[in-house]
Amino acid sequence: MGDPHTPGGGPGRPPEEGPGRGRAPAGAAGSRRRHRGSRSVLARALTLARAVFVATALVTAYYLLPLDQRGPSDIPVLVSGLVLVLLVFGWEVRAIARSPFPRLKAAEALGATLALFLILFASAYYLLDRSAPGSFSESLTRTDALYFALTTFSTTGFGDIAALSQTGRVLAMAQMTGGLLLVGVAAKVLANAVEAGLRRQGGGPPEHPLPAAHHTAGHTTAPAPPAPGTATGADTRPGTGGGAPEEEA
Repeated sequence: MGDPHTPGGGPGRPPEEGPGRGRAPAGAAGSRRRHRGSRSVLARALTLARAVFVATALVTAYYLLPLDQRGPSDIPVLVSGLVLVLLVFGWEVRAIARSPFPRLKAAEALGATLALFLILFASAYYLLDRSAPGSFSESLTRTDALYFALTTFSTTGFGDIAALSQTGRVLAMAQMTGGLLLVGVAAKVLANAVEAGLRRQGGGPPEHPLPAAHHTAGHTTAPAPPAPGTATGADTRPGTGGGAPEEEA
């Protein structure tokens, strides 16, 4: 028999249990929480830095690319740019579903897609004004073209710059339609990708959960009623109704 005055040796107490034994898991959990918190802060900082870098790089490329050559090159640039936007968007959706921080990745993807979309149409407006002067109410610089693309996307419509030619108005309508799709359909696709990433990361609930009776400890389902003509299932204890079955089909 163990000594009742010895720690961990008294009756009813297992030898491995003792004072202070439960503090290590709590400390480890706190350390893990601090580690996850620091990772989350670092991920937010990196996401913000990447978003700013991508937007800055796109705007810098817009101002540095040789877009001053005259010629009907606005339509090929627009088509190739739209294909590029779709490819970038598809890649971002796959990256969101595999990212450990899908919400942050979705915000970064939306920012990059929006910046690329605006730069694309600003370049198309600028090329159209170079190739067909008079397409707009005034001659466009690169800043003017970017300003017109942004006001068209936000549906502000100040009216200081307006499309006069048929091609310019078709481009403006294409941007309006693309903006609606970007706000509606693309946002829904990104939300679905975030949901898939969260399920993949945390292992969501099963698609076909078992009934609640199977998850209740000590619960037994009622037996099936006996077939007609069988003598089994009758209770012969005194006071139970003379052997009548408990349940009637």
